Amino acid sequence: MARIFQLVDSRLKDEEEKLLATILNQGELLIFPTETFYGLGGLAIFPPVYQKIFELKGRQADKQLPFCASDLDMVLQFIDEPSDLFFRLARAFWPGPLTLVLRARAGALPGAQKTLAVRVPSLAWLRQLIKKAGSLLISTSANLSGQPPLSAFDDVYQLFADRVEFFIDGGETPGDRPSTILDLTGSEPICLREGKIPLSELLPALYKLT
Repeated sequence: MARIFQLVDSRLKDEEEKLLATILNQGELLIFPTETFYGLGGLAIFPPVYQKIFELKGRQADKQLPFCASDLDMVLQFIDEPSDLFFRLARAFWPGPLTLVLRARAGALPGAQKTLAVRVPSLAWLRQLIKKAGSLLISTSANLSGQPPLSAFDDVYQLFADRVEFFIDGGETPGDRPSTILDLTGSEPICLREGKIPLSELLPALYKLT
């Protein structure tokens, strides 16, 4: 039977945070609210977690899964040769709904992943949970592949209750638009998705217009 943890005043109880960090370090999956929609994830250091997520969502295994980090320092443990542009964007928009595609440090992630898509979420309780767990958290939308993302807890629970054991109920999430995605792996940044943060807000950091 699924177990539900409740956010109270936008935070977890200390004992629940500790328990969830332990659960994640056992390779379990978790469904949780984000600043946009509900997310599905597990710790990035466990290879079986990826396959579980692909199977749950009906998603092709060759598609990259995005990550959330507790802070900039955690991201730096997993990436190779961060650029000045990366630091400008991270310092200007993290925590927040900006996902950056970066070159992965060799051996930092399971398999032969050469890039990773990562952001630092704006929700303090989520950053704290990731910090407690000690590694990047896979954070893909809690839905079936090709279907709209979900913002209501009841909808997410109904969809996954018989297949995911652990849930965090944060009520209705803001929904609206997902995170903006910028690819920084090439010689020039490429916007893969304009989302919560419009490109117009990114321009000063992209082109040193400050």
